[in-house]
Amino acid sequence: MSSPDLTRRRFMTRAGLLGCSVAASPLMTPISFAAAPWDTRLVVIILRGGMDGLDAVQPYGDPAWGNLRRKLAGGPENGSLDLDGFYALHPALAPLKPMWDSGQLGFVHAVSTPYRDKRSHFDGQDVLEAGTTDLSAGARDGWLNRMLQDMPGVTGETAYAIGRGEMYLMKGKAPVAEWTPGSDLTLSPQAQKLMELVMEEDPAMHAAFAEAEALTGESAVQQMMQGVRSKQKQVKGKVKGHVRIAKFAAKKLRQEARVAAFSLNGWDTHQHQLRAFEPALGRLSDVLLTLKQDLTGPIWNKTAVIAMTEFGRTARENGTAGTDHGTGGLMVFAGGAIKGGKVLGTWPGLDTSDLYEGRDLMPTRDVRAHAAWMMRGLTGLDRAKLEAAIFPGLDMGRDPGLLL
Repeated sequence: MSSPDLTRRRFMTRAGLLGCSVAASPLMTPISFAAAPWDTRLVVIILRGGMDGLDAVQPYGDPAWGNLRRKLAGGPENGSLDLDGFYALHPALAPLKPMWDSGQLGFVHAVSTPYRDKRSHFDGQDVLEAGTTDLSAGARDGWLNRMLQDMPGVTGETAYAIGRGEMYLMKGKAPVAEWTPGSDLTLSPQAQKLMELVMEEDPAMHAAFAEAEALTGESAVQQMMQGVRSKQKQVKGKVKGHVRIAKFAAKKLRQEARVAAFSLNGWDTHQHQLRAFEPALGRLSDVLLTLKQDLTGPIWNKTAVIAMTEFGRTARENGTAGTDHGTGGLMVFAGGAIKGGKVLGTWPGLDTSDLYEGRDLMPTRDVRAHAAWMMRGLTGLDRAKLEAAIFPGLDMGRDPGLLL
C-alpha cells in the first residue's frame, strides 16, 4: 500500500511524543454488530499485533521446539496444560480448559491469510479484514459486511457498529450504525493516522509499547492521555474495558444482533514475552468466559466465536526473549455451536527446512477457509458465493468440521 508523504521528523515536530503503535493499541478497539433474522450468532475477534500462536498453544511434542524456544519453551513440565500429548495450553489460558474439555473451545494451527514477506501490521490487518489481497479503492470493504450484503433482512435498523474509529471488517454497503465506549479517550482520525505511519517502522517503539501494556494493562497512548488529564477525576467503575466490551456484545446478541466483531490488542511481543504475553492471553480468556457466561443457555448453544490475527511470530525467540513478526499463526474457535476439544490443521514441523523462509511457522491452510466454513454452517451461504464474493479467490477446500 502507498503511504502519504510524511516523514518521522515532521510527525514528531507537529504531533509531539506519541509512543506506541496504533496497529497494536488497545485505544483503538472497534466493535461492530449486525442484527438479522437468522437465529445463529457469529462473533469475530481480531487479535491485533500478531499473536504468537506457538506460545498460546505450544507444540511441545515437536523435537525442534526446545531448541527454538530455549527461554520461552513451554510444555507440561513448565506449567502448561497438556491437551493431546503433542500440544499444551499456555498457563494464562488455564481458565479456558473446562471449555476445551466440554468441546466448546478449539484451535487451528499453521494458518494465515495470503499476506506474505513484508510482515507489516497495517498491511496484514487490511488483508485479514478485507478478506482479499485486492486492496484497490473499489474493493476496500470487509468480508463480514459482504456477508451481510448477501443475507436477507439486514437494514439500517438491524445492523450497527460499536467502537473507536472504523473497523475494516465491517466496512461496506450494508448499513452499520456505531457506538464508541470510553469516548473521552478518543483521538482524531488524523492523529490516529499520523501515529500509525511513524510507529510502523520503529520496532523499538513497538517493543516499548508491548512492555508498557504488559506492565500496566493499558496502552502507552492511554497512559499519555491520562497523564495529561492527571488532575481530572478518574473514570468510575472497576469493570475492565475488555470485559465491558464482551458484556455489551453479549447483551446485544441476546437481543436482535446476530453478528459481533471487535478487537483485542497487545500481541506485539518483541521483547520480554514471558511478561508481555500473559496479560494479553488473560484478556482473551476473560472475553471468552464473559461471552459464555452472559450468553448462557440457548443463545450460547447457537453461538460460534472465531479469533484471528494478522500473522504469527517467528519460530525462534529473539535476543530480547521475545519474538518478531512471522507468518503462520493460530486461529481460536469457541462457543456452544462448535465442535471443539481438538487442535486442527496440518502440522508442518519446526525443523529449519520446514520453516517458511527458514524463520516462520509454515502456513498449511488459509485462515479464510475456516472463517468461510464457519459462515456457511451458521448462515447457509452458498459455497460459490463465499469463494467468489465474500472471500474473492478463496478455495475453501474440505470442510474442517468446526461446527456441531
